[in-house]
Amino acid sequence: MEPLSKIISLADRARPLKKSNIRTISQAVDEVGGINLGQGICDLPTPDAIKERTHAAIDADQSIYSHHAGIEALREGILAKAQEYNDLPATSIDEVVVSAGSTGAFVTAVMTLLQEGDEVILFEPFYGYHRNILKLTGATVRYVPLGGPEDTFDPEVLKAAVTDRTRAVIVNTPANPSGKVWSRDELASLLAVMQEHDIVAITDEIYEYMTYDDADHVSLGSLPGAYERTITLSGFSKTYNVTGWRLGYAVGPDRLLEKMGLMNDLFYVCAPRPLQHGMLAVFEDLGDDYYAELLDGYYKRRALMCETLEAIGFDVPRPKGAYYAFADFGPIRDRPGFSNDVEAADTLIREAGVGSVTGRSFFHDPSDGVTKLRFCFGKELSVLKQACDQLLAAFG
Repeated sequence: MEPLSKIISLADRARPLKKSNIRTISQAVDEVGGINLGQGICDLPTPDAIKERTHAAIDADQSIYSHHAGIEALREGILAKAQEYNDLPATSIDEVVVSAGSTGAFVTAVMTLLQEGDEVILFEPFYGYHRNILKLTGATVRYVPLGGPEDTFDPEVLKAAVTDRTRAVIVNTPANPSGKVWSRDELASLLAVMQEHDIVAITDEIYEYMTYDDADHVSLGSLPGAYERTITLSGFSKTYNVTGWRLGYAVGPDRLLEKMGLMNDLFYVCAPRPLQHGMLAVFEDLGDDYYAELLDGYYKRRALMCETLEAIGFDVPRPKGAYYAFADFGPIRDRPGFSNDVEAADTLIREAGVGSVTGRSFFHDPSDGVTKLRFCFGKELSVLKQACDQLLAAFG
């Protein structure tokens, strides 16, 4: 039989696609029955109030398509949250679109804004899905180093990356994988460049409730003069432990969100309706104590993860936000099995039964991540402790 590749011609955008390193690691861990600290799955239990609301919506046959931008009650809840928590000057549910996860909202945003010939700024280390989705638009990605939790970007390097074709900039705060939380001053510096060159920002703030130590979450769109050129993305997956439900949203000026809503309709028609009703619990049933307990739990997980990695010889900058430790095994690179990130990730799976993500997954130049691995500590505490015990037993 003739190979399929000779019968069917693939689109140019599809040819370079391959399984992400995150998915590859997850499969390798599953094959050995190990513990997956690679993919940001977050296997903590979903709050009962959300499940109860969702069951009620299913029982009430809330099963038909919703408005393409989401049910009105959920958009009203998101609008109020965006005003009160994010300090965004949004005034109407016309400035809110509910989509298939924050990734779905990102897709609708970049497909609305970008086309072939445009350029977009991406800070690194970056979240791989951001980079790969941007490439599907045909836009050219320009990379600007940002660094780890205590680092920042060089304004001159940023300005040098901007051209007359630069259309957008991507901001991820708190950042995956580095745990970087952007300060108000850093955002103001970025905004000045955006205003000078008429650039739009897409901000991914999915980890906004997970900040540590002295870090405060600040939304770029809350700065004076920023909202009219900023699309703010977030969602429910990480904060409420529903990564598989695929519910995210965008907030921004209605002239942009109107077209994003129509793009959302083309790609997804709407987000799953009964799950949208379930998420009303976030705004009507969960109180401040939920977020306090959430953060307290992540402080404990962060300490356990980082201290374990340090005990086996890694250099581990404490993340200021999100739930990843982006650790450097350079100090133990002379050990067998740690010559580079790919070999190290394989060694951890083979000898400790623990999955992590290769550092090269987060850089344009793979050599920049050659001694780094990302570990997700968004796990049940007992599961995370078991993974840490296995790492210590194998390498401690």
